[in-house]
Amino acid sequence: MSSELKILAVETLLVDVPTIRPHKLSVATMHHQTLVLVRIEASDGIVGWGEGTTIGGLAYGEESPESIKTNIDTYIAPMLVGQDPRGVARLMAAVADRIQGNRFAKCALETALYDGQAKRLGVPLSELFGGRVRDSIPVAWTLASGDTQRDIAEAERVLEARRHNIFKLKIGLRSVKDDVAHVAAIKRALGDMASVRIDANQAWSVSQALDGMQRLADAGIDMVEQPIVASDKLGLQRLTQANIVPVMADEALHGPRDAFEVASLQAADIFAIKINQSGGLRGAAEVAAIAKAANIELYGGTMLEGAVGTMASAQLFCTFHELAWGTELFGPLLLTEEILREPLAYRDFSLQIPARPGLGIDIDEDKVARLRRDR
Repeated sequence: MSSELKILAVETLLVDVPTIRPHKLSVATMHHQTLVLVRIEASDGIVGWGEGTTIGGLAYGEESPESIKTNIDTYIAPMLVGQDPRGVARLMAAVADRIQGNRFAKCALETALYDGQAKRLGVPLSELFGGRVRDSIPVAWTLASGDTQRDIAEAERVLEARRHNIFKLKIGLRSVKDDVAHVAAIKRALGDMASVRIDANQAWSVSQALDGMQRLADAGIDMVEQPIVASDKLGLQRLTQANIVPVMADEALHGPRDAFEVASLQAADIFAIKINQSGGLRGAAEVAAIAKAANIELYGGTMLEGAVGTMASAQLFCTFHELAWGTELFGPLLLTEEILREPLAYRDFSLQIPARPGLGIDIDEDKVARLRRDR
């Protein structure tokens, strides 16, 4: 590779955006989302964008927006500035050798490097992962107000608009009985017009999950996501082998090693693939490959990223031959502010994936500048 092409700057931005409504999870209630955006500028004038957004400060995981920014700015960016941006795998291998953990930070950097390289080659980012097999992907909408009638009204509104016909309900703050009653009422209201799933975000014990899953199966719920604590993979195996309702692993999957362990134990029917949780696009592709080899079905997950992380995920997910459970890439729709010149296209219950080079999106840097925390 020529030494003339160099990375000039790596910039990490915290962008605070209010949500359209409170978003209640078992670990936190969100009233805004902090997007962690990474901008990598090279000497050929090409700018690549990445995102390492997480949920609820430190309530969800060991990285926060502030720690992601500090660790990139202090430890990782100096490793990249002056290097040739075209060697994405080489650069990320060097980062992996010297930086422990920090999966979200690594994902943001890797995405920005791949975005820049795909632009340089004049191809969509999906081409760097074998090419797409579809130009749109189904997108679920999460109902998380906690109010049954409000959730029903919200679901009916987006169904009528043909935006979503898959709904996931965040539960775990109330008793199992009360949570199931809430979910069952929504399923009754929607009937066969929509698929309804739940995510307990690790809130239940194994015995609570067995009880809840039976009740949910009776109510017609299609799938249960991460009902118990992520570290209890044997408990997850017990729930999966009970064969009550399909079980999806999410927080239990922190990259390929976890994926191999869960697959070996046959401790899930479905894998939620998340690029940030997997440590990047390559890591997420490896998790998906392990799932495919183990006959575990795929679901495209989200960390409620904004447009950058959402489209990075979509560019990877559209390369999967099978995506049996669709995706959850609704993050930008939860935000009150737009950071793109042209918003992502959601229609016919799907997210449309652009064919332009790189991520295929156009960041409005003036809007980002207005929303960034340090301004």
